[in-house]
Amino acid sequence: MTQTGSAYYLSLPGNAPQYAPENVTPLENSPLAGKHLIFLGSSVTRGACALRNSFADYIAARDRCTVTKEAVSGTTLADGGPDSYVARMKRLEDPRADLFICQLSTNDARLGKPLGEIADGFEEKAFDTGTVAGAIEFIIAYARRRWRCPVVFYTCPRAADGYAAMVALLHRIAAKWGVPVIDMWSDEAFRTLSEEQIALYMVDDVHPSRAGHLEWLTPYVEQALYRI
Repeated sequence: MTQTGSAYYLSLPGNAPQYAPENVTPLENSPLAGKHLIFLGSSVTRGACALRNSFADYIAARDRCTVTKEAVSGTTLADGGPDSYVARMKRLEDPRADLFICQLSTNDARLGKPLGEIADGFEEKAFDTGTVAGAIEFIIAYARRRWRCPVVFYTCPRAADGYAAMVALLHRIAAKWGVPVIDMWSDEAFRTLSEEQIALYMVDDVHPSRAGHLEWLTPYVEQALYRI
């Protein structure tokens, strides 16, 4: 983030200091307390446009849990470089995890990555990780094998054209694997904001501000994780 960009984001009402993670009041008796959560994602998970504070950071602060946030802006699920979800996941050194939460990247739709096909089997070698479908299946299989923990995917509430097809594909894969999906994209009531909320919660068409992450995304994701 450049100094000019940082100054701009700092000036936004939704990024005011009152919304910083260090000013969040921890919750009592959270089911996530003491757990270790790994978040894999791109700019929304990273907190781009929110001074690098995302709902993952607020969950860590509110729920008194340990969070590994492996998030790089502009990256895709589909493999094809050192910063893809698949490549970065393989480099994670965390010895344990209680939950593995993966973002359905908006960048695959924006960049026109191939959706691919759902594999017949469950072996990692069967998945074409150069496609969205293959990458999702690989991530599920790899996380289960390595950390032996539940795997959860989440969709972004707002995204580029083409995201709906990815969401539909994700649900088909989730049904195959028995994986929960925190689907903010398909929840029309949740993703519909008033003009006042848009001004406070959104920095652009995709990325929330600190306030958006704290007051909008965090409670939604939290409640879903509690149920899981």
